[in-house]
Amino acid sequence: MRSIWRGAITFGLVNVPVKLYAATEDHDLSLHQVHDADGGRIRYQRRCEICGRVVDYQHIDRAYDAGDRTVVITDEDLKTLPVEKSREIDVVEFVPTEQVDSIRLERSYYLEPDSKSPRSYMLLRRVLERTDRIAIVQFTLRQKTRLGALRVHGDVLLLQSLLWDDEVRQADFPSLDAEVKLQDREVEMAESLVRSFESDFSPADYTDEYQVQLRQLVEAKLAQGDAVDTEQTFGRQPEEAAGDGEVIDLMEALRRSVAANREAAEDRKTKAKGA
Repeated sequence: MRSIWRGAITFGLVNVPVKLYAATEDHDLSLHQVHDADGGRIRYQRRCEICGRVVDYQHIDRAYDAGDRTVVITDEDLKTLPVEKSREIDVVEFVPTEQVDSIRLERSYYLEPDSKSPRSYMLLRRVLERTDRIAIVQFTLRQKTRLGALRVHGDVLLLQSLLWDDEVRQADFPSLDAEVKLQDREVEMAESLVRSFESDFSPADYTDEYQVQLRQLVEAKLAQGDAVDTEQTFGRQPEEAAGDGEVIDLMEALRRSVAANREAAEDRKTKAKGA
């Protein structure tokens, strides 16, 4: 696997340097569009609707359609946003595992220790295991600020990006308001049917049959010579470079973080009494 991001998990004064890897991948065959008459590759062009010219990517800005007005946002504009340059996975709070609804989960990433000593990484993993908590974090990836859940997955820390609250739709269906009377016999028969299918989930038992048959079709066409000569169109993307962050003494960082949190809690109590 190739790391796609390097940075550090931070909670209090504790710094955990990590590398981030995509934990999942798409197994579908990548298919291109071609002309049915001669097999020529169909490509999409970035063409300006005003001058009609094909525009190189370096001359393309982003824009927001505000109805009767459009706001153009340049790369220079985006560089003024401080969160874009952040390389920290900032722990905001630790919450009970059951409070993170699976509907909010988006993409998953493995985190690997990125320092000479993985001590702080192992400490965070052990604490999450013993407390049965998930760390709610904020981080920036591919120019987007993201919310995430940091938890233990086997021997590694797993970062899962979460949908923001306003990205989860409410299931407001009028049909669910209708009163439906279920007979006891119907429920019992349904439960019996469920029990007949009961088993332990094993992901390896399931296969994407469509993709298997598609690959067999491609291989058969290649074996029969039913193919055309094409140029390689994809190149490797360079790995993001990042310097190693300074790591302070772990125990001292823990002591200072706990003391700072206690002091903040005392200040809040004092302000509450004086109010």
